[in-house]
Amino acid sequence: MSTAELDAAGITEPRLRHAYTRCRELNAEHGRTYFLATRMLTAVQRPAIHALYGFARFADDIVDEPAQGATPADIEAALRAVEAALFDGLRDGRSDDPLLAAVIDTAHRYEITEDLFDDFLTSMRMDLTTSDYADRAALEKYTRGSAEVIGLQVLPVLGTVTTREEAAPAAAALGLAFQLTNFLRDVAEDYERGRIYLPSDELAAFGVDQERLGWCVAQRRTDSRVAAALADQIATTRAIYRRAEPGIAMLAPVSRPCVRTAYVLYSEILERIEAAEYDVFSRRASVGTRRKATVAAAAFARALWARRGASRQREAV
Repeated sequence: MSTAELDAAGITEPRLRHAYTRCRELNAEHGRTYFLATRMLTAVQRPAIHALYGFARFADDIVDEPAQGATPADIEAALRAVEAALFDGLRDGRSDDPLLAAVIDTAHRYEITEDLFDDFLTSMRMDLTTSDYADRAALEKYTRGSAEVIGLQVLPVLGTVTTREEAAPAAAALGLAFQLTNFLRDVAEDYERGRIYLPSDELAAFGVDQERLGWCVAQRRTDSRVAAALADQIATTRAIYRRAEPGIAMLAPVSRPCVRTAYVLYSEILERIEAAEYDVFSRRASVGTRRKATVAAAAFARALWARRGASRQREAV
């Protein structure tokens, strides 16, 4: 992480600087679209966003990328250890852990409540015991902690022109929309990990069951029933994007270009799935580099303009 970002955020302690830098590295390595969007935030905001992403990635990898030979009991124990260290640190206001130190510091700086971390870790544990979801309500119990709370965690870092409570539903919806987009893009990868994150009853309405999905994964192609089911899931996800979109205007002006960029680029993944005729089994839907650059360039210009406006306001006070 550039020293300018850490200096701007007032992070001077070497232990914390190291922790924030590690979180930034995780974001840059694994969350490329997300990382690109964070470049539009002010230097003061970026370390906190990296810390929240870094912790989420760290916990997720315990479940999805366990050590060779690790049993479910081993993974559960590792998650419990992280949970204990996190909540001890939140209560103490500090941690010597080389990664947790950053997220604990961020939680205290921005008054991010413990229940959001508790909900997140609950969903991570669900991945150890739950392989599919009977209906939308069951899936929403999982996505509450795995997606909606992420939007709620970053909200105080982004800042709002309304109350945090008023902006919260849209922030949660955007986190949900992003994750549902990932679920659609990663159907084959998730299936190979033994998980299906699409509601079983909604798939069944189109004649799709686990066996049908397994056939598509094995054959690396989509049949007409699965294509129709995916089209229905995309329509549902787009409705959630629409629910989230008004929340962008509730954010602090300096944060809107970042969130708008993430909104645009992530929602366009759905268009890429449609353009590929719902083939999520032989390819990974993604937004091209040129398109990302075009969207980012326009957003960077808006971000600079917003920062100048904020600077003029501070000078006038």
